[in-house]
Amino acid sequence: MLMIPIDGSYHEGGGSILRTALGFSALTGQPFEITGIRKNRPKPGLRYQHLSCVKAVGELCNGSFEGAEVSSTSVKFYPREIKSGTLSVDIGTAGSITLLLQSLLLPVVFGGKKFRIKVTGGSDVPFSPPSDYFANVLLPQLRKFCDSIDYNVVRRGFIHEGGGKAELAVKPKFPLSNYGSFNEFLKELRNNAATKINLTSQGKLLQIKGASIASNDLQKAEVAERQAKAARMALAKLNVPVNISSSYAESLSTGSVITLWAVFSEAEETSEVNPIILGSSSLGERGKRAEDVGKEAALQLLQEINSKAPVDRHLADQLLPFLALTTGSIKVSEITPHCLTNIYTIEKFLGKCFEVDEGNKVMKAIAILKPKNI
Repeated sequence: MLMIPIDGSYHEGGGSILRTALGFSALTGQPFEITGIRKNRPKPGLRYQHLSCVKAVGELCNGSFEGAEVSSTSVKFYPREIKSGTLSVDIGTAGSITLLLQSLLLPVVFGGKKFRIKVTGGSDVPFSPPSDYFANVLLPQLRKFCDSIDYNVVRRGFIHEGGGKAELAVKPKFPLSNYGSFNEFLKELRNNAATKINLTSQGKLLQIKGASIASNDLQKAEVAERQAKAARMALAKLNVPVNISSSYAESLSTGSVITLWAVFSEAEETSEVNPIILGSSSLGERGKRAEDVGKEAALQLLQEINSKAPVDRHLADQLLPFLALTTGSIKVSEITPHCLTNIYTIEKFLGKCFEVDEGNKVMKAIAILKPKNI
């Protein structure tokens, strides 16, 4: 099988190109070579987090790889058969648990019978989805593909020590192993109305939920409660119930996070098909008042709600791999560089399958125009 060439410096040139390529390679069985990895970043090439993604997906699909070492700017990846079972990954730093899971989501949601992924790293760290966003905004969109999918944070891990522990358990509803080929699997997904992703209108706002969490050493300063109170005050103008929990957790590092999500009417009526849930978050940091952390997350959520889009700017690029497989349309608050780089990477594996209306902020996945013989 021909190796797919991927330009790791394309557009914003971040680690998402590698993560997306790994997931599609494992699922489709197509090898790839990525060059120019993070070429324009201050520290180009693979970091420990990206290296962990390569090794984790390699273990999941019994694959092999070349060039996978810290600072490497090119990697060749050769997938084989996806193995069901338990996979344990220690990133070794405060690298993001949720970003590592993004590289594994496609093969575990569709690849086999049953999976349990145990990851050690950063559960809530900069430049990545916090764990409560992953659990309450992204995973509800994936439940239609699974008999069950559950995410549990065993221990929180903040910057800089990490040490967080989380587990993802998945039982797929449409395992690839049940089909004779990837194309047969793809046909089944696209012929099933219950798998479509169609998120084009916001619906009626029902309530705001949230979780404000801080490390145990911040309990005396009431950081979690102060974050939650500031967020509630900023969201009071919406005139809907606002329920934000406050709690403290064991962690190797001092840190805090608040995650908010807005639930709309369609999420109640068709919760297993196309839930409408917008999310936002903010991380605490030294010198930043807890009140400012809570207010920041609330203002971000208000901006998403006011956009009238049913998909927030962070969820958009995370949905694209699943949208490509099932077809459908999403209207987003912003078409980010992450979205455009994800489309580039996905189409390397599937062929042309997206139509992008940047003016109306709509991304549509269509049947492959030139199907590849996968």
